[in-house]
Amino acid sequence: MKTIWTGIAAAAAMVAFSATTVQGAAVTKACWVYVGSVGDFGWTYEHDQGRKEVEKHFGKEVETAYVENIAEGPDAERAITRFARSGCDIIFTTSFGYMEPTLKVAKKFPNVKFEHATGYKTAKNVTSFNAKFHEGRYVSGQIAAKMSKTGVAGYITSFPIPEVIAGINAFMLGAQTVNPDFKIKIVWVNSWFDPGKEADAAKVLLSQGADILVQHTDSTAPMQIAQEQGKLAFGQASDQYKFGPKAQLTAIIDSWGPYFIRRVQAVKDGTWKTESSWDGMKEGTVSMAPMTNMPADVAEAALKTIEGIKDGSVHPFTGPITKQDGTVVGEAGKPLSDGEILGMKWYVKGVDDKLQK
Repeated sequence: MKTIWTGIAAAAAMVAFSATTVQGAAVTKACWVYVGSVGDFGWTYEHDQGRKEVEKHFGKEVETAYVENIAEGPDAERAITRFARSGCDIIFTTSFGYMEPTLKVAKKFPNVKFEHATGYKTAKNVTSFNAKFHEGRYVSGQIAAKMSKTGVAGYITSFPIPEVIAGINAFMLGAQTVNPDFKIKIVWVNSWFDPGKEADAAKVLLSQGADILVQHTDSTAPMQIAQEQGKLAFGQASDQYKFGPKAQLTAIIDSWGPYFIRRVQAVKDGTWKTESSWDGMKEGTVSMAPMTNMPADVAEAALKTIEGIKDGSVHPFTGPITKQDGTVVGEAGKPLSDGEILGMKWYVKGVDDKLQK
């Protein structure tokens, strides 16, 4: 069973939710707060697919609810608070900018479990969960360097946080294994989901010589622009092939269902504990869509890299790595630590952009 709310105006419905039972027996109530629309076919879409997996797995034992299009900041705090008051046992807050609001609300509701996506802070009743998206970026970079005729990729991105910066760097490092002179041009749209800005950014980048588009934003607009202009692109967070059947090379897919199921089960069992989860291709949280619009040898090489990442023989951030300013980090043959990647605030050599503060 699910309940849906769109926007903050659904407070009354949230209060009603707290009284819901299945044939007189209390059910576990799992709730999600989304920054975008479940129809974005990207980040929020895949989180909602995970929510649906929870419904399918638990049946009537679990009731789910979600609220979508909640801006980071005060709106997020209000939405999370209303969910906590409405009887949610576990609340998944699925955007980086929800971190502080989640922590603030969690202090007021110590008996509610909170799961925050892509953050780095935890508390007694707050866990953080993330995925190694940079692994997919590295694979995409190798493909891009083999498929680009101009040697330039256009990167549409959101906010200069470590997760995003690590993705840019991993893409660049992957590309440089094929073409050491490969370049990335970047446009920051300062939003996770803004189809208009994303489309405009895509057009600007293509006009500047990029012939492949990459994105760390949530709409399908860049893929659609690539399709319209006869260029190539990578999908973000979900398979976007139907929006660019002649454009999409592959896409990074986020699979949240198994994690959500495990954490909801822990609430039901009374075994939930604070943790920080950061899984990738090995665990199946990160995967790649089918390889399309590329020669067989390019696809085969990409699949080989994926297998290497899974078995540990390939690591995107293996030293030595040259930064944009010419300094070198990392020991030869050794990967950077998780902490160095999760806190990354610098570009690698070859990125054509000045990092925003």
